[in-house]
Amino acid sequence: MIDRLIEFLQESPVNFLAVQAVARRLEAAGYQSLDVTSPFPSLRAGDKYYVTKNDSSLYAFHLGEHPMSETGFRLICAHCDSPTFRIKPHAEMTGEGGIVRLNTEVYGGPIMSTWFDRPLSLAGRVIVRGEDALHPRTLLLHIRRPLLVIANLAIHFNRQVNDGVKLSKQKDMLPLLGIVSSQLEEGNLLMNLTTSELNVEARDILDFDLYLYDVAPATTVGAHGEFISAGRLDDLSMVHAGLEALLSTADHVPPTTHVLAIFDNEETGSQTKQGAGSPFLAQTLERLILSQGGTREGFFRAIEQSFMISADNAHAWHPNYSEKYDPTNHPVLGGGPVIKFNAAQKYASDAVSAAVFAEICREANVPCQHFVNHSDVAGGSTLGNILASSLPLRGVDMGNPILGMHSVRETGSTLDHQYCIQAFTQFFRN
Repeated sequence: MIDRLIEFLQESPVNFLAVQAVARRLEAAGYQSLDVTSPFPSLRAGDKYYVTKNDSSLYAFHLGEHPMSETGFRLICAHCDSPTFRIKPHAEMTGEGGIVRLNTEVYGGPIMSTWFDRPLSLAGRVIVRGEDALHPRTLLLHIRRPLLVIANLAIHFNRQVNDGVKLSKQKDMLPLLGIVSSQLEEGNLLMNLTTSELNVEARDILDFDLYLYDVAPATTVGAHGEFISAGRLDDLSMVHAGLEALLSTADHVPPTTHVLAIFDNEETGSQTKQGAGSPFLAQTLERLILSQGGTREGFFRAIEQSFMISADNAHAWHPNYSEKYDPTNHPVLGGGPVIKFNAAQKYASDAVSAAVFAEICREANVPCQHFVNHSDVAGGSTLGNILASSLPLRGVDMGNPILGMHSVRETGSTLDHQYCIQAFTQFFRN
């Protein structure tokens, strides 16, 4: 199971490639892609479909034996984006000696210092000319070799570096791309790399969404291999757990329709057409019911009978910083999935939904834990409460505990990943 997680992480350095990796696994299990610009076909029990939005979010459906208006949906929701650095347009900055840096902007909330002095590369999508102006083509780019580095300033020029340094997003976080070897390369180094990787002409490239990623592979660590160290555990580990659970039921017709919803842009607030704040999921669920011969009234009834697991990683107790955690609700690595609570309703969990998920864990023979913020520390939000504002679903916010959240490499428990898959599989079996 951990080998499959590591393989998935290696295929998914950015959101676009994560969606591609999920789609590839779904199709191998018999799922078919639906074109959202065309009418949905008449649907029958056992049908398996998925749709995508913006190349960066995906929604998979395994239709159950009973009509959706009678039994609702079982949803697992997660997100595929992670904090990183986006390459700006006109990115190349050539300095003395022909050294080229790339101009970047921060995506999400990374721990910026963790990105220094490590081999980085580029991944994302490149937009090229299509049949007409309104329908360009999208090509995915994944440069697998080490390509860039964000170099630290030597301690000799900053003797206070170990006392803490305030970093400038514009000045300090610019990666080195290379040294131009001729006048023809100046201003064209990134374009030359892109055209070579994709085998396209520079004149056909219209734009791009490219991001930095750490090329060091995910790995297990610890005396017994009990930890996993990897980039993007938040939230690709939850994407993978949800996918494993969905595929575990692919060979038979479930009683209730199963949904795996993978959103983009959670790290920047979810307020995009492919984010959890969009009406796209609600519209798609309604279209499913209508394609099964149902009505809008049936859609409303289905929502009232549904249950959502919003799966986004939680904070594990850090033994070096115990004062940062709530004294009685601090989950530990290896202790099982974590139910997240917040009095300000930043999470969707309440006593009812938490009880449902805890019972699912008990049935799966999986321990579960609870997380509440230290009352003097402000917490963040996630998918659950944003989704619930447009789809009034019963739901719980949960996730596996990890250390170093938003670092370029995060640390989790291999046992927790197995526990989570067991719990998600049990949820789909109920």
